[in-house]
Amino acid sequence: MIDGILALDGGNSKTDVLLVASDGTVLSQVRGPGASAQREGLAVGVATLDALVRQAVRQADPHARPPYARHTAAYMAGVDFGREQEALTRALTELGWSETITVDNDTFALLRAGTRREHGVAVVCGAGINCVGVAPDGRTLRFPAIGRLSGDWGGGLFLGDETLWRAVRAEDGRGPDTALLPAVTAHFGVSRAEELVERLHFGEVSRSRLVELTPLLFATARAGDAVARKVVDRLAREVVLLASAALRRLDLLDVPVDIVLGGGVLASGDERLLDGIRAGCRDVAPKAEILVVDVPPAVGAALLGLQEIGAHAEAEDRLRDSYRTAPLIRSAVSAP
Repeated sequence: MIDGILALDGGNSKTDVLLVASDGTVLSQVRGPGASAQREGLAVGVATLDALVRQAVRQADPHARPPYARHTAAYMAGVDFGREQEALTRALTELGWSETITVDNDTFALLRAGTRREHGVAVVCGAGINCVGVAPDGRTLRFPAIGRLSGDWGGGLFLGDETLWRAVRAEDGRGPDTALLPAVTAHFGVSRAEELVERLHFGEVSRSRLVELTPLLFATARAGDAVARKVVDRLAREVVLLASAALRRLDLLDVPVDIVLGGGVLASGDERLLDGIRAGCRDVAPKAEILVVDVPPAVGAALLGLQEIGAHAEAEDRLRDSYRTAPLIRSAVSAP
């Protein structure tokens, strides 16, 4: 058993596993397919995680046997309710990877990756959208984040749907003209948006591919299209609403605090989107600083794991430096 931790960041599209020594040195890192139990099912998600963990451990020690590390820090997409957290904790504990284990939502790992403060708020916008917060006294806050059922607006898949919706309505006369229409049809190689709708309906085009429209949405907004700009501005307002609600509920509106932004949509660097978020947050929380995370949430998971085993403070700097130079192995593991 190594004197260190296993850190897992399990998303919907990919999973990162780090094996980290207690001094912050990254011993190995593996990237594989998504392993969200909420999306893939508990058994499939756990089997995928186990295969990736074993691969990461073998890189450091081909002869290792469980337990592999002192602690496992598993921060996963789809851990939105207590019963999901409890079920995944039980399943991973039974694998015997480590002496102790923590399982929680991956947005907490994003928060820790983006700030050195012990408190703050993080908003992630990738395939979906979510927000978590931590108060100075240790109180935490999360949103269910399961789509429109839980009041959400945003995320790459949602924005793809919204982009197609606007294109269809421009084509059939129910909505205003927009450059989103020719952008959508050109991207999918169809003559009309109606043709794409038909292909989606019959399963000839996967609905998941609509996430590909999000970059087109931002590009069309940058080119000055009013309809696209309206959608981007709405997303900025939603991010501000999530962050401000979390700050208010944790009594952080009037104190210095970091608001960490992450996920593919927010990390894309779209200036209109980020400027709207900065302006909105400045109005409600003037002492807050907006930070776009520059390391993956897996680093945040590892930092939380090192904190659990009482690692020295300098381990954080070593981890951040070591992660950037450690080789990333792209796993051949596929979901069962």
